[in-house]
Amino acid sequence: MSKLALTYDDIQLVPAYSNISSRKNIDLTTQVTKNYGLRVPLVASCMDTVCESEMAITIAELGGVGCIHRFMTIEQEANEIATVVAAIQQQNIEDVWNLNDTNWKFKKAIPVMAATGANGDFKERAVALVNAGANIILIDVAHGHHENVKQAIATLKNILPSHVDIIAGNIASAQAAKDLEAWQADGLRVGVGGGSLCTTRLKTGFGVPNVSCLQEIIAVTNLPVMADGGIRTSGDIAKALALGSSCVMLGSLIAGTKEAPGKIIEKATGLFKRYRGAASLETKMTHNQEQKNVEGESTVIPFKGGAKFVIEGLLDGVRSAFSYGGANNINEFKPEYVQVTNAGQTEAKPHLL
Repeated sequence: MSKLALTYDDIQLVPAYSNISSRKNIDLTTQVTKNYGLRVPLVASCMDTVCESEMAITIAELGGVGCIHRFMTIEQEANEIATVVAAIQQQNIEDVWNLNDTNWKFKKAIPVMAATGANGDFKERAVALVNAGANIILIDVAHGHHENVKQAIATLKNILPSHVDIIAGNIASAQAAKDLEAWQADGLRVGVGGGSLCTTRLKTGFGVPNVSCLQEIIAVTNLPVMADGGIRTSGDIAKALALGSSCVMLGSLIAGTKEAPGKIIEKATGLFKRYRGAASLETKMTHNQEQKNVEGESTVIPFKGGAKFVIEGLLDGVRSAFSYGGANNINEFKPEYVQVTNAGQTEAKPHLL
């Protein structure tokens, strides 16, 4: 039986009574896995035009985590992790995380995250990444409700130290969440076909709009949920958190920044950087992968300057959202929402321009 499915533009959050005296005091501490926390609910996406060590260090300086992408040799990815680990030992980052805070409920370690696949060299890659200092391994595949992922989780749980958590995905159904939890994943990456350059829904017809996808999964799992795909504004981040997500994965919003991998391209119309989907033909060609199952596009986007400025702007919007919701922290942020019509979507934007 068919049912209506909603995405971020289809809903608006309802303002609630608030006694927030200053948005600066709002606590955005959250979980990214069962055992690891974040100071802000942001994860830099494991895409080769989004996150290597420079981006991971920058987002760690603000209290989030970057996931180093896997589209490089094992040695190169391990070196990227080692670079992040060395930087994380700096006092300025330690001060931001303040792991000795009496309210900190997670492992007293700053999360260091890296991606592997679910077949091929994933075992050797995961071991090398953990030896370099990673404490979270993200199994990065398009269809996470798959036998390969089940076997990969079992293998990694058997060969990696107990302090290492595993995030699995991407998934888009309640049954997938139940299964991945039963397979002993420590966190879920949720969203199929919603990325800004993803063509999965067009190519295959599969995917679930993000709001309904998150609702169905969060209703049946005890694991932290990372909302991935379709996040275009700080308002979308707020909506994902309001639905019960623990954090969100950022791709396009922080692509094109100074810290994103890739060279600045000079054109007559300005400065640009490349941004491409993980399953795009360009990504597959660049990394000598088999050129089939292409489900993404590539493009150039305007150069945005420093990622810190972009991320701080997003966090300002999220803190404002918490103020409208009367919430001092993520646990209190449970606003109601309404479904809106096309006219409501138009009204929600600056409609005089």
